[in-house]
Amino acid sequence: MRIEANGISVGYDLTGNPDGEVITLSHSLATTREMWWPQIEALEANYRVLRYDTRGHGETDGPDEPYSIPLLAKDLVALLEALKIDKTHFVGLSMGGMIGQLLAATRRELLKTVTLCATTCQMPKEATPAWDERIVLAGAKGMDALVESTVERWFTRTYIDSSTASLDRVREMIRQTPPQTFIRCGQMIKVLAQLDMLKEIQSPTLVVVGAEDPSTPPAASKLIKEHITGAEMEIISQASHLLNVEQAESFNERLLQFLNTH
Repeated sequence: MRIEANGISVGYDLTGNPDGEVITLSHSLATTREMWWPQIEALEANYRVLRYDTRGHGETDGPDEPYSIPLLAKDLVALLEALKIDKTHFVGLSMGGMIGQLLAATRRELLKTVTLCATTCQMPKEATPAWDERIVLAGAKGMDALVESTVERWFTRTYIDSSTASLDRVREMIRQTPPQTFIRCGQMIKVLAQLDMLKEIQSPTLVVVGAEDPSTPPAASKLIKEHITGAEMEIISQASHLLNVEQAESFNERLLQFLNTH
């Protein structure tokens, strides 16, 4: 489905229990709302599940303009308003978690709980060359050139060697990401600096990370946890960046435990 929000057409799905509380799922860079397929069955029994495509991804428009986390957060606020959703649980992974941090700090009245997965609040300067390299590669050769290196960062070698069907779904999402979307988001992420705003977050917060995540390692999640009052943290073993796919059962169990508590 699509709906107008913040001046663009946004692709989304709103499914599950019509009487349940809403839980909003925000995906990573270079995927779409399809990224959450391992969570749908676990969540739909008790929740109304809102999945949406971030600006420039999937079925959502991507106007030719610079991106910023405040802009992407504004997109989500407008989407919630368009769908007449007054309050929601929020789950964001990687870039989705960056959006969630800002939303929780500045629009706390919208969020029942916040779950920040495989994300960071600031990008170290030493990561800038890697981002610059990916941005140049996407512009010169398209997303095909980034598929395999991305998969190798997002999943452990054990999973890569044993999970062909799931990886093919992820590869296709990466491949279908418009290069200009990747470039705009990459330029935004490489200068991320949200540490100072974390103290403003008051919603119950769960921070989840894969033990073997090289992109947003456990240390980045620990930093987030330390700066959000009362935040809980879970390190999921045998998982890398897309831990919701690689260790779906453990991820779902911990998420539902947190949601049921609040």
